[in-house]
Amino acid sequence: MPLFLLPYPVIDPVMVHLGPFPIRWYAMGYIVSLIAGWLIAARLARSDALWGDVRRPRAERLDDLLVYVAFGAVLGGRTGYVLFYNLPYFLQHPLEIPQVWNGGMSFHGGLTGAALGAYLFSRREKISFLSVGDLCCAVAPIGLFLVRIANFIKPELWGRPTDVPWAMIFPGAGPLPRHPSQLYEAGLEGIALGIILALAVRAGAFRRPGLTSGLFIGLYGLARIFCEFFREPDPQLGFLFGGATMGMILSVPLVLLGALMVFYSLRRARPAARDLAAEGR
Repeated sequence: MPLFLLPYPVIDPVMVHLGPFPIRWYAMGYIVSLIAGWLIAARLARSDALWGDVRRPRAERLDDLLVYVAFGAVLGGRTGYVLFYNLPYFLQHPLEIPQVWNGGMSFHGGLTGAALGAYLFSRREKISFLSVGDLCCAVAPIGLFLVRIANFIKPELWGRPTDVPWAMIFPGAGPLPRHPSQLYEAGLEGIALGIILALAVRAGAFRRPGLTSGLFIGLYGLARIFCEFFREPDPQLGFLFGGATMGMILSVPLVLLGALMVFYSLRRARPAARDLAAEGR
C-alpha cells in the first residue's frame, strides 16, 4: 500500500435526469465531442490560409459529414467491441449488443466506422478522401479526451495495481490502489495529440493531404500502446501473449499505417509544385 493515495472523486455516472430518461456522462461525452468537433471543423474548413489550393469540404456541408462520421463511429465502435473484446458474451446475450449507453465501445472499430463514413461522404461530394480524413482527424482528440474523462467518471477501464503517490482505489476494482489510466489516456490521446495536430495544421499540414490523418493514426497508436502498460486488461481477455493486450495488438497496425501515410504525404509532390518546376519558376 503506497504511503499516499489520491481519493477517487465519486461522481454519479448519470449527469442529469430528464424525466424518466437518464443522461449519462458517457453519452454526453460523445454528444459534446461531436458538436465541438463540428464547430471547430467548420472554422478550419473556412480558412483558405490553411488549405492553399487543396480542395476541402465546404463548411456548409459539414452537417452531412457529421452524420456520416457519427453514425459510422458508433456502429463501428460497438461492432469492434463485440467482435474483439467480448464476442462469446454477446453471442449469448444478443439483445445487449445495441445497448451502447451501458458502455463498451472500441476505438479501433469506431475509427474504422468513422473512416468509412468519411469515405462515403467524400465520394458523394467528389472530394479527396484524404482531405476529408485530415479535417476529421484534426478535431478527433476532442472526443478522445471527453470520452476518457467519462471512462474515469463511470468508472471503468481503470489501471493496474501500483504504489505511485497518485494511485486511486476505484469503486468496483477491489481494494488495491491503481493507476488512473483513464487520465493518462485523456492527457496523451486527447491533450498532447490535440496540441501536436493543431501545430501541424498551423504549419501547413492540410496542404499535404494525408499528413494530418497519418500523424493522428500513428501517434494515437503509440500513445495507446504506451498507456496499455498501465491499464488493466479487460477481464474477459486478460493478457494474450507475452504480456500483450488486445489494445496493443490492434494499435500496431495503426502505427504502421500512420507512418506510411506520413511518408507518402511528405514524398508526394504537389501538382502545382511540379508545374512550377517544369516552367522554371
